[in-house]
Amino acid sequence: MINPLKSASVSMSHHPPAAKLLRSVDCGELCTSQGLQVGCPPYRQPSLRNSNNFALNSILRTPNKYSGVSQHYFNPRVEFDTPFVYNKLQNWNKFSRNIVARSELAETGYPDAGYPSSDLQLSSKFRGLCFYAVTAFAAIFLFVLMMLAHPFVLLLDRYKRRAQHLVAKIWATLTVSPFYKIEFEGLENLPGSDTPAVYVSNHQSFLDIYTLLTLGRSFKFISKTGIFLFPIIGWAMFMMGTIPLKRMDSRSQLDCLKRCMDLIKKGASVFFFPEGTRSRDGKLGSFKKGAFSVAVKTRVPVVPIALIGTGKIMPAGMEGIVNPGSVKVVIHKPIEGNDAEVLCNEARDIIADALYQKG
Repeated sequence: MINPLKSASVSMSHHPPAAKLLRSVDCGELCTSQGLQVGCPPYRQPSLRNSNNFALNSILRTPNKYSGVSQHYFNPRVEFDTPFVYNKLQNWNKFSRNIVARSELAETGYPDAGYPSSDLQLSSKFRGLCFYAVTAFAAIFLFVLMMLAHPFVLLLDRYKRRAQHLVAKIWATLTVSPFYKIEFEGLENLPGSDTPAVYVSNHQSFLDIYTLLTLGRSFKFISKTGIFLFPIIGWAMFMMGTIPLKRMDSRSQLDCLKRCMDLIKKGASVFFFPEGTRSRDGKLGSFKKGAFSVAVKTRVPVVPIALIGTGKIMPAGMEGIVNPGSVKVVIHKPIEGNDAEVLCNEARDIIADALYQKG
């Protein structure tokens, strides 16, 4: 009787690349030690879809319905087809990066981050096209109102610019209403419109700005300088008094913080995303202390806000789709203090608790 393990090793010795490839795989995935059985164990090993491990298992493994039966997965008397193995590996490694990203997101962060249904994908893409069509159509007409009102705003309300924020609220409400519902909790915790404050929130999606504009408060956002070059949207942000920032420029960061403090002293409020960027997996990132340093130096309260659901509707990096869903905005009681680091930790804990309990 021929020992298949011995024969396999002899056969592979004539093909060093193939032998090296097979030796790199865990022996537990290739064989079980029940008599002379060669192959995979009856249970399926977890593997990442675009990995070599997955591709190799797909080559050597038979369907699960035959698991547990003594069988051979390759003929020890037939030479191992090395080009076939490498061609299969190359084909498997050409899987779409989007598919891999969704499979990884489905395991962490958002519970609904993976969308395996092609019908759902097409529906979300169509909704995305409609979303941008609606926002562009509304922006064109409302931008004209902003332009007409801007000279009077500069003369009468240079720092708060409430008229421009009212137009922005109408624009954001018209844009998001056909696509998702917003539920507000804790509106009574908002400071008065004449009380300056530092607002902070988690950042999950491109939709966060639209959602926050529906609050109707004239706080000043901080945005990358490149956004101001976008037609209509960028110009509208400029007229609203949005604060520009170059992310990797330390001098620009200092100028941004100084401008924030000047606006607060003039009676305006500012809005920060302390994470610095959108979360890719829905998990709350670490907070930077800049916003809290501004609050401490200007002696104004910090208002923590938790945004729940925007990342599921339009995940970061997938701005072309709009999934069905709803959004919840939780406004917490203002907090105050003399230590920026303590304020930073307290605000993050408050938002993290809201995401855990209501997310």
